[in-house]
Amino acid sequence: MNIYAVIMAGGVGSRFWPRSRKENPKQLLKIFGENTMIQDTVARLKGLVKDENIFIITNRIQALRVRNQLPQLPAENIIDEPFGKNTAPCIGLASVIIKQRDPDAVTVVLPADHLIVDVKKFKERIRQAADYAYESGGLMTIGIIPDRPETGYGYIQFESEEVEPGIHKVSTFAEKPNLATAKRFLASGDFLWNSGMFVWKISTILDEIKKYMPDLFEALNEIERALGKDDFDKILTRIYGQLAKISIDYGIMEHSKKVFLIKGDFGWSDVGSWETVYQLSEKDEDGNAKFGDVYCGKTKNSYIYSLNKFSAVVGLENIIVINTPDALLVCNRENAQDVKSVVDYLNMKKKYELT
Repeated sequence: MNIYAVIMAGGVGSRFWPRSRKENPKQLLKIFGENTMIQDTVARLKGLVKDENIFIITNRIQALRVRNQLPQLPAENIIDEPFGKNTAPCIGLASVIIKQRDPDAVTVVLPADHLIVDVKKFKERIRQAADYAYESGGLMTIGIIPDRPETGYGYIQFESEEVEPGIHKVSTFAEKPNLATAKRFLASGDFLWNSGMFVWKISTILDEIKKYMPDLFEALNEIERALGKDDFDKILTRIYGQLAKISIDYGIMEHSKKVFLIKGDFGWSDVGSWETVYQLSEKDEDGNAKFGDVYCGKTKNSYIYSLNKFSAVVGLENIIVINTPDALLVCNRENAQDVKSVVDYLNMKKKYELT
């Protein structure tokens, strides 16, 4: 069994504005430590997936930066989509490319911008999922054991009886709930957070795409026939322009009868906003997380980032300050999810240089 990895790295990370921009998004930033998030994602695969078997799906704006950050990967493994079409086309494209190399491959599909604390346990769970996917032909997902009624994540409901030690059949997928529903999910004991990580055989996922997304399957066949041809980029752009935007969850996972999960207990976060970064960052005695040339006076429980210029914050609590050379964000921590609206505003005003 050969394990391949597909790392999805085409997002803009608009909730991390103004540090995250379309040309240099969240996954290419150093949020924690000395490595960027995508470098950490690749590094944690060491010993599980060979470098030559790791593929990055990004976009044409970001592809060069991705190559520069991951020089250990073959350049041809950095695949740039002509348009962002959500995760189903992205995964399908990677699948037909890997199929040409190894039709019997097992693929681990990962977002590029997650934080994982216990890397050893993460690799154990992925290996277990890969073994079961290879033997059973199941579509494996990783469900995260919740520690709070989170409204920012999707949920997965699983059957209590194990089909094998540590492996459960999936009953349903649930969209991001309101708080009351999230509390009910936790109380039931059979709901986990949807991590967006998947493990499956190439042949299995392509069969399920054929069954549940025939239009996408037909497009992927045309892309596969064009692989290696001189006009591949032109053909890919034409086909991609006709594809619908659809997630792999909505297109396949919510319909397939072959979905199983393993519980993820390895210290996971999707790092979805500046509030999450604050929660995960080291803080001083006043509860402040400070980065750069920063002064805090009578300020508590705040996140302040200002590498490029001096920033002073006085007499405030529970705020986020992100100070960059050309833009400044100040917001209440409770409104961290709303930062995306700033990017929407800038696009509406055609201030593209700030996005």
